[in-house]
Amino acid sequence: MTEDDQEGGSTPESGRGAAPAPRHTRRLSDKILIAFHHACDQADFEVAEELLRILEMMLTRRPASPDTNRRKNLESLVAAHERLWLLRHPEVKDQ
Repeated sequence: MTEDDQEGGSTPESGRGAAPAPRHTRRLSDKILIAFHHACDQADFEVAEELLRILEMMLTRRPASPDTNRRKNLESLVAAHERLWLLRHPEVKDQ
């Protein structure tokens, strides 16, 4: 299997009427949150902070359509802010 096959790219067989595999299985905001946690795991707090800023902008702007997961998304954003703060202030965790 080639990289194009994994990404939903076309192969000679896929042009025969078969529906292409879904290319995106996660929302962009979910991918940014995953990248934020990865940056935290790597102790790259500057990158984590920028990713968090982008995520916050995405989640707090006026949605184009009603978002049924808005509360869950905002709770994840608050938890991410809390994680970054605790990582930057480890002395508080010890108290």
